Amino acid sequence: MEFSHRPVILEQTISSLDIKPNGIYLDGTAGGGGHSAEILKRLGIGRLICVDQDPDAIEILHEKFGSSENVSIVQSNFSEIKSIISELGIDKLDGVLLDIGVSSHQLDTAERGFSYHNDAPLDMRMSQSGVTAAELVNNLQFNELVHILSAYGEEKFAKNIARAIEREREKKKIETTLELAEIVKSAYPPAKRHDKHPARKTFQALRIAVNGELDRLSKGLDEAFESLRTDGRLSVITFHSLEDRIVKQRMAKWCEGCTCPKDFPICVCGNKPKAELIFRKPVEADEKEQEENPRSRSAKLRCCKKL
Repeated sequence: MEFSHRPVILEQTISSLDIKPNGIYLDGTAGGGGHSAEILKRLGIGRLICVDQDPDAIEILHEKFGSSENVSIVQSNFSEIKSIISELGIDKLDGVLLDIGVSSHQLDTAERGFSYHNDAPLDMRMSQSGVTAAELVNNLQFNELVHILSAYGEEKFAKNIARAIEREREKKKIETTLELAEIVKSAYPPAKRHDKHPARKTFQALRIAVNGELDRLSKGLDEAFESLRTDGRLSVITFHSLEDRIVKQRMAKWCEGCTCPKDFPICVCGNKPKAELIFRKPVEADEKEQEENPRSRSAKLRCCKKL
């Protein structure tokens, strides 16, 4: 099996982890092993833990790193970092990397149902288990559909799309990606159908809902940060504003110090920063990378160090 995933902002991401040869690092979204391979190159007697929830990714990770004594491969979600390292007998980590969102392999493998460019069962499950996108589309109430499309896709025409879905599923079940893409397109105002693909935000919203991505991101950030030793680093790559906002706000909270009113002569709250930012602003792909890899255009890297 091939698991195609081209790591974005690779050099800056690996540099941000400040890898120590004897350190313990966890790649929480190991995918095809691109970032993991670069981390492993910099380890001596250190240890690498590769985590992914996708069985396809786990298979290719075993092919790549299965013979390496200092690599552990775990099928799980990165939101379970504390239990993962506990089961491996590890107390603290020197660094955690999270590359959030759908992988190139998942997008490019039509039968996984993530893409609106190919006809396939409407699936979208990263772990290949649980509730599918088709089940959500065919069973959710109108208001629930509107909420998902608005909250997770920031879709302006959420009500139009939800109504169109209701109409179509009364005739027959909506089962494939192209069926849904056409329904979404029909719900869009004609003048807006030729901008970006009308189904883009709907597919993003359903994928996030199917996989519980935002809740898992929030939990995963906290578990990753709590699992770091002092001076350990957390590096996170996001691909859309919803994810980036969560990461930005969580890191800002950890970096927050004294909360006393500015006119207080001395601090009485006793609050101290738990972290410091490595980058004041997110790192983005340069023009060359964006040209060579269009999927890097929306990527943002944020990193903080635990104090």
